[in-house]
This record gives sequence, C-alpha cells and structure tokens, in this order.
Amino acid sequence: MAESSESLSLASSPARRRRANDPLTSSPGRSSRRTDALTSSPGRDLPPFEDESEGLLGTEGPMEEEEDGEELIGDGMERDYRAIPELDAYETEGLALDDEDVEELTASQREAAERVMRQRDREAGRGLGRMRRGLLYDSDEEDDERPARKRRQVERATEEGEEDEEMIESIENLEDLKGHSVREWVSMAGPRLEIHHRFKNFLRTHVDGHGHNVFKERISDMCKENKESLVVNYEDLAAREHVLAYFLPEAPAELLQIFDEAALEVVLAMYPKYDRIASHIHVRISHLPLVEELRSLRQLHLNQLIRTSGVVTSCTGVLPQLSMVKYNCNKCSFVLGPFCQSQNQEVKPGSCPECQSAGPFEVNMEQTIYQNYQRIRIQESPGKVAAGRLPRSKDAILLADLVDSCKPGDEIELTGIYHNNYDGSLNTAHGFPVFATVILANHVAKKDNKVAVGELTDEDVKMITSLSKDQQIGEKVFASIAPSIYGHEDIKRGLALALFGGEPKNPGGKHKVRGDINVLLCGDPGTAKSQFLKYIEKVSSRAIFTTGQGASAVGLTAYVQRHPVSREWTLEAGALVLADRGVCLIDEFDKMNDQDRTSIHEAMEQQSISISKAGIVTSLQARCTVIAAANPIGGRYDPSLTFSENVDLTEPIISRFDVLCVVRDTVDPVQVQPRLPRDRATA
Repeated sequence: MAESSESLSLASSPARRRRANDPLTSSPGRSSRRTDALTSSPGRDLPPFEDESEGLLGTEGPMEEEEDGEELIGDGMERDYRAIPELDAYETEGLALDDEDVEELTASQREAAERVMRQRDREAGRGLGRMRRGLLYDSDEEDDERPARKRRQVERATEEGEEDEEMIESIENLEDLKGHSVREWVSMAGPRLEIHHRFKNFLRTHVDGHGHNVFKERISDMCKENKESLVVNYEDLAAREHVLAYFLPEAPAELLQIFDEAALEVVLAMYPKYDRIASHIHVRISHLPLVEELRSLRQLHLNQLIRTSGVVTSCTGVLPQLSMVKYNCNKCSFVLGPFCQSQNQEVKPGSCPECQSAGPFEVNMEQTIYQNYQRIRIQESPGKVAAGRLPRSKDAILLADLVDSCKPGDEIELTGIYHNNYDGSLNTAHGFPVFATVILANHVAKKDNKVAVGELTDEDVKMITSLSKDQQIGEKVFASIAPSIYGHEDIKRGLALALFGGEPKNPGGKHKVRGDINVLLCGDPGTAKSQFLKYIEKVSSRAIFTTGQGASAVGLTAYVQRHPVSREWTLEAGALVLADRGVCLIDEFDKMNDQDRTSIHEAMEQQSISISKAGIVTSLQARCTVIAAANPIGGRYDPSLTFSENVDLTEPIISRFDVLCVVRDTVDPVQVQPRLPRDRATA
C-alpha cells in the first residue's frame, strides 16, 4: 500500500508530465495517443481549445500528424513510476506559493479586476462577445472562399476604437423576442449584451440640435459635484434607440441595471479614478410620456415603470439599508456571502459551507455594503381631486442619492417602478392574502414655476403677450374675480393682488422680506365671504381649504407620529406646509382656539414652521398666502368701533395680515332702486 500511494503521488506531480519527453520512460507515439484520448470522444468532437485557436491566429510551424503509440496500460507501465531524482524535482521558480493566506477581494476590487481582464481580452482578441466563434474557428460547413473578408472581420473585431464598441455580439433583430416575454428576453446573455452596448453607444454619441455632446457635459457636471445620478431624457432615448425605449417600461428593473453598468463604464472611461468616489452610477429616466394618477394605479401597472405626481405629506429619516450583506458563522468564524439583499424580505444563509452547521449567524458589519434608504408618502394634489372624493396616497422608497431630495409640502413628479411587497399586518386586517404596493423611485423632480411655464403652448404664449400690451389689463383682472358676486370692487382688487403676490426681497442678505400678501375678510353674515374663498380655491393652481372649527395647531402646521408598519417617528405635513407656493384658505377664522392661532404666527411672517418633537428637529417651508374670513363680535360689524374691537382676534395675529377688508350689509337706495326693475324683469 505504501508503494501504491507513493506511485499515485508521483503520477500526479509535475515531474510526471515532464517525463513524456524522456527517452528512458516513454515510447514512440505515447504522447500522441494520450492527447488523442483526451481531445476526442466516440460520436462527437469537442469544441476547439486555445491550442487550436493559436494555430488559427498565426502560430508558425505546420501541425504534425499524430502517430500510433503503445497502450498506456500494459506490462511496462511500472517503468513510468521509477524514482528518478533529477526528473522528479519540482520547479519553484515563477510559481506563487500557497503557504501564505490571501485576503478575499472586496466587491469593488473584484469589479476592478474583472474590468482589467475584459480589457486584456479585448486587446488579445479573445474577449467575450468581441468576435464570433466563426471568426476564430473554421466550421465544417463553411468553405474557405473568402479568407480576406474573414481576416478583415477579425481585425475589425479586435480594434480598440470606441466607435466599434457596439459591434460586440450584435443581434440582427433585437425586437424579435422569439416567443419570450420582454423580461425573459432582456435577461438572456445575448440581448443583454446587445442592450448594454447600444445604450453605451447612445451615451457616447448622442448630440443635441446644436451638435453638442449631451452626456459628455452631464457626466462632467455630475463628477464635479461628486454625484452618482445621470439623468436621461426618455424622449431622446426613444428617438435614438426605440427598441430600448419600448423595453424600458415593460422590464424596468432589468433594463435599469444594464443601463447603470453601461453608464459606469462610460464614466470610468472619462474619469478612471471616479470609482473611488462613487462605486455605482444610477441612470435616472425623466420625461416619461404617460402620467398616471395615484387613484388610477391598478394591477396592470405592477413591475412597470410609471410616472405620477403628488404632494409629499410625510417622510422618514435617512436610514442605512443592507445592499450586499455578509454573515459570520459563530461556530467556525467563516465569512459567508456576499448575499444581495432584496427589498421585500431578509436574505439569510441556510447552513455554513465550512462546518455544515445551521447557525447562528451574525451580520459582518465591516464587509457589509449599505445604501441610503428613505420612505416618503405622496398624496394627490388638492386641485386634482374630484368633487366628493378623498385624496389617495401612496408610499415611495428613495434610495442612494435620491434621499432628502424632497420634503413634506413639496409637489413632485415621481418616476419609478410600481412594486408589490408582502405586508403581514395588511393580511391580518383583511383576512386573506393581499399585497401592499410601493413605488421604488428612480427620478424625483420638484414642480415649480419653471415647470408651469414649460407646459404652456405657443397659443398660450401669444395670448399672454397680447394681454400684456393691453392698457386696461389690471381692471380686466379685477373684474374677472368672482364675477357672479355683485360689487365689492375693493375686495376683488385685494384678492387679485394676493393671487399674484409680490417679490420676496433680501437686501444685502441681512433681512428677508416675504412677497406673499395675507388678506383677512371680516363682515356681516350673508355677504359672500365664504364664496370669495371658494372661488380662490378653484382659480389657484395650488390651494388648501380648511375651517377654523375643524383645524388644530398640528393640523395647520406639522406633527410627528409613528409609522404603522416600521414603528418609526415620521413627520406629517399640515395645511400650511401642503400649501407651500400656493394659497391657504381658512374660513371661520375667529372660531379657532387661541393656542391654535398662535401656532401660525411663524408661518405667516417667517414663512417657515419649526418642529422639535420626538427627536426630530427641522424647519419646513410654508411660503404661502393666507386668506381668512371671520365674523365680527355680536354677529354684525359696528362702524363706531375699530377693526380690532369688532373682531375677536389678538393684535399679533391682526398685524400679520396686510389687507383688512370689511364687508357690510348696508341698504343703499341709490344702488338698490335701479336694479329692482331689472331683477323683476329677469325673474
């Protein structure tokens, strides 16, 4: 047994392979017979390997014909295992010793190494996808009629020029799904590689109407600001690569992953060391043509790219989320992973491959990769809710550099993937298996005045320009405010000025002066005060209507509450915050509690709301016009008293209103008498 084990160890040594050329230990034809036994099998031929391809690529010297040799298993096989010290020695020169431990590569180091290997393969002409197998290996069915054409194809495929990058493993018809769904088709290696290089070529060669390279400038600006988001206009993508634009809404998760990889390569080609700042580049899709309302999202939108709009009502803090997680085995200290963490559930290993134990495992905090995570809730804009309907809301998840891109009160346009995830509390409440839905955000854009101007048509611009040249434009605007209400020209003038507002000023950066105009209407009952407010609500692009009796301090400003699922403290926006850049209308202002009225002092003058509750210290913007209506003390306005004596309001709150309007129900025979016959005739 000792001799046999020694023979086996010698046979597996490198010296065993060097003896094939020794005249004492080998017979004629033995090596050729051995090679023939390894490279062929009965009934089929194995594909050629590197030794054959090297011959096709220009290795000098004709190939020798194989000769028949003697059998390896025979009477003289024991001679191969004789001890020959000068031939049995190992060559240690140039070999890496395995005695020392080698540290495991991190994810970024592994990506860098793979990138270097792909670059080396392209230079050697053997990269994956760089040339087809027919360019390197001769097929039996193909005649050698055009060797010059094949040589030109090989040279073209091995060129390093950037203009030929999209020729890698090109597919003739990418639109032909071959019976697969879009998600299955883009997950295959061939279409995936073709999409990768088409998008990469799009980033490199797309120019605007003036001939400027669009993405070269965007990438330069992105790297200057140390960001990792590259915005791509969907309309530009559809005009250049309509197939990718067709695939994107149907399989957004797969396409965006390919786009991110291609964008990272383009960025690293321009800035090779940018991976030290950002290990990933995220492609953000903007200007998706179809805009879906929150209440119109249905089952057919699941796992598709959608675009919607709304007002941010709440947001959580920025939390670290596991992206690539590694675990430590507590029994043998073996490091398991990395595991790609999903959005829906936690990924845990079943057993340790080192000691075969089922745990316990703990997260390796040092080698685990995290990413920023924030959850927000958006609600339908107040002006878009149909009459008699409650506004719908939906949760959205912001990852990476999208966190803190919006705050409660902002009106945003959100582009993302409409996902479903399992919610245990939701199943308990409904008693049968249902899924909660969430939007995984890809692009967030705030709506402002620039967006509103951009939506104007050419006819609108011409009409606005012509109206601006009218000398009586001011009187026409005043007369168009609540035309169904007779008289009250001064009130209509004040409301029109409040809608247009002023210009905020900050001279020298020392003292900020607000530009919004606050209006208070006070007068007798039945004088159309509430009708004025309702008209302003319908005219204004962004208006929040509330009443003093049904509003509280936190309902007007902001409040903190626990999230029902995550049990975290979240910030909820009130009426003044939701009306940012708009109008907040408060009816029955005198019916409010004094403590509740005190809470809006800061919002009316400083146009901000400061919160310091439950560990959340922040300031929210409330840049809105406040138009309120109140009734006088005793039911009717007494002209013999001052304004502050007629209204049950304190002096600090009255001083924050810029325009005070008194509406009196007086009988004037001069105005009433001429209208009586006209009203009777109309009746």
